[in-house]
Amino acid sequence: MVPVYDDATGVTADFNCNVLSVLNRELGANFELENYEHVAVWDAENEWIELRLRATESAKVTFFEIALDVILQAGEEIRTEISARFRRSGIEAELADASVDLDSWWTDPENRFALSLARAR
Repeated sequence: MVPVYDDATGVTADFNCNVLSVLNRELGANFELENYEHVAVWDAENEWIELRLRATESAKVTFFEIALDVILQAGEEIRTEISARFRRSGIEAELADASVDLDSWWTDPENRFALSLARAR
């Protein structure tokens, strides 16, 4: 899974780093984009991929719009995304916990993708 989220062309890295651009624009933050590197990590236990940005040097980032300062040390990571896999059994359990029943389940022939219809009890 990691090569999918850490592609050689850098498309995912550019997408991930855009998070900092948005924070700079929307919250008046002062991230220096060149001081962060894209990291993709597979978490086998949770069956998800985490995207992170790792500070390549220490920094004090100010979010001027909300009067917040954040100190980051070199090597410290900011988790920016979790992309999870879901299995039918896990979805059924979560729905049951919410008093919802799985009514229908459609999937492709290889069971790579699914669409579910759930109804409240």
